[in-house]
Amino acid sequence: AHEMSMLCDAEVALIIFSNRGKLYEFCSSSSMLKTLERYQKCNYGAPETNISTREALEISSQQEYLKLKARYEALQRSQRNLLGEDLGPLNSKELESLERQLDMSLKQIRSTRTQLMLDQLQDLQRKEHALNEANRTLKQRLMEGSTLNLQWQQNAQDVGYGRQATQTQGDGFFHPLECEPTLQIGYQNDPITVGGAGPSVNNYMAGWLP
Repeated sequence: AHEMSMLCDAEVALIIFSNRGKLYEFCSSSSMLKTLERYQKCNYGAPETNISTREALEISSQQEYLKLKARYEALQRSQRNLLGEDLGPLNSKELESLERQLDMSLKQIRSTRTQLMLDQLQDLQRKEHALNEANRTLKQRLMEGSTLNLQWQQNAQDVGYGRQATQTQGDGFFHPLECEPTLQIGYQNDPITVGGAGPSVNNYMAGWLP
């Protein structure tokens, strides 16, 4: 604004309201009020009019207020009509226009609701997929754990069988001594037939006698 006032050799006044309600203003002249007075004079009346600047501002403010009030009342009336109230003063064209507005509103509401339901469905599908993946992972881990448990049991049985086989082989090298029959010299329990052995004994003994 300052550059424009310098380049165009013009009187520039700038008023800015931020979203938070802060006021920022710039005026190339020494007084913002004088610039506004010049604006009111040029906009609402010729210089020869007898209306003062204050009255012009009051009239402008009143006109702006009336416009805003009429717009507010129109919005309230439209809202009541959309809710099904105060429909008596409306003619056929206004009723058709209201019906079209309601149809468009219903379509938009249904479209928004459908999109919301689709988004929720996609979210549920993603959650279901994640739960299935987690369940599959848990099953795989459980199967791996069961396989390892079976392997450990098999190894433990193999170790037990190996120990039993070692003990069996060791027992084969050491046999208990069986009791042999007592060797008796010079005495026999068996009965000897005296009649049949008499001559032999006599002949055998005769050989040793002188």
